[in-house]
Amino acid sequence: MHLTVGTRLGVYEIRSLLGAGGMGEVYRARDTRLNRDVAIKVLSGPFATDSEQLARFDREAQLLASLNHPYIAQIYGFEDFHTAGGPAVSALVLELVDGPTLADRIQQGPVPIDEMLPIARQIATALASAHERGIVHRDLKPANIKLTAAGTAKVLDFGIAKALNPQPSADDTSASTRQTPAFAGTAAGIVMGTPAYMSPEQARGKAVDRRCDIWAFGVVVYEMLTGRRPFEGETVSDTIAAILRSDIDWAQLPAETPDELRRLLRRCLERDPENRLQDAGDVRLIIAELEQGQLAPSSVTARSGSSWLLLTTVAVVAVIAAAVSWRAIATAPGGRVVSTPVVRFEIEPQAGVTSISNVALADDGRFVVYEGRVDGESRLFLRWLDKPESTLIEGTEGGHWPFMSPDGAWIGFFRDAKIYKVSANGGDPLVVCDVRGGPGATWTGDGRIVFSRT
Repeated sequence: MHLTVGTRLGVYEIRSLLGAGGMGEVYRARDTRLNRDVAIKVLSGPFATDSEQLARFDREAQLLASLNHPYIAQIYGFEDFHTAGGPAVSALVLELVDGPTLADRIQQGPVPIDEMLPIARQIATALASAHERGIVHRDLKPANIKLTAAGTAKVLDFGIAKALNPQPSADDTSASTRQTPAFAGTAAGIVMGTPAYMSPEQARGKAVDRRCDIWAFGVVVYEMLTGRRPFEGETVSDTIAAILRSDIDWAQLPAETPDELRRLLRRCLERDPENRLQDAGDVRLIIAELEQGQLAPSSVTARSGSSWLLLTTVAVVAVIAAAVSWRAIATAPGGRVVSTPVVRFEIEPQAGVTSISNVALADDGRFVVYEGRVDGESRLFLRWLDKPESTLIEGTEGGHWPFMSPDGAWIGFFRDAKIYKVSANGGDPLVVCDVRGGPGATWTGDGRIVFSRT
């Protein structure tokens, strides 16, 4: 329902309309009892008429009102008002935050790194504080972040997406990605959030947790740096398809973007939530160190599931040694059985490598390639068996399931629904083909790559 200027809702007097969205309209109002300005969000449609939804929201609003943080706009209350001669009005009473939204700022152009970092740190701090209380935003986006004149970022509508739990409307699937469909929910099968900022698990309608906020945070930071969203489409369906399958155009990031910041974004935008950064507090620490220019390569320890994994030395088991021994016997002249000693060796991870997996052996037994996690992100490393140290294969960030050509000249791997190959001597990775498959592949002697399609 639309309220006119001067309408009284209890002690609140409507002063002006601030905006409208899928949940209703937002007004600037004067609290005549406490002599302060507030924001009144009047709920409309199913939000205002469904008694079960209102009861649920009332319970959630009590929890949300307990959030008292300098970077989160506070909820003062959830009230039922009666207007003169009109129906009852259900409305949120919110802290009024003056200033433009982050979306307004981005419309002016990309945000310089020195301006972006404090905004990003404050957003991450807000997320960490709310997550500690079990509250997830579920709809983090630039339009829900205000920038005050004092330079403070304030996150709006925290947790409201969970509190309001409607079924999506029939025409939501054709809405523009610049709209905010009133999707919400925590159960599997219910899609919620704003399409361009949804995590892959949100887009699939799966149950979500705080890691969906970390994905949205990565999208917001990418948009600040580039002035554009990493995933866009003409319709919601197009956008969701891009979120699930399209490569992110990392070349859009400014040339001066620090490597540490690039790695942070890649870790926030891991499609698999198990491989994504798990904690907004870690995000805040990384950004704070970037602000101070003090980030060391080994300053962040990756998290694996619910436990911390610290790896100093990884012993490669006898399967690899047996493979080397078998190759020597099989190629012996005249089919003679040759007694070849078993080769055993250890891989000493480089500084910052916190786990090793998917070790692949070259056909001639000269080297192995393996996945190593650095700051929570998978990378590929090459270890020649006649040398003690491993070397990072450049350009393989996010790569999985390495395999080699029979002559050992090329290393293949999977990343973002594509198969890539990179020279064992270095160079830029090349796309071989698009694929939905894995894990792993075999490179045959006639140059074909065979893999399992899923």
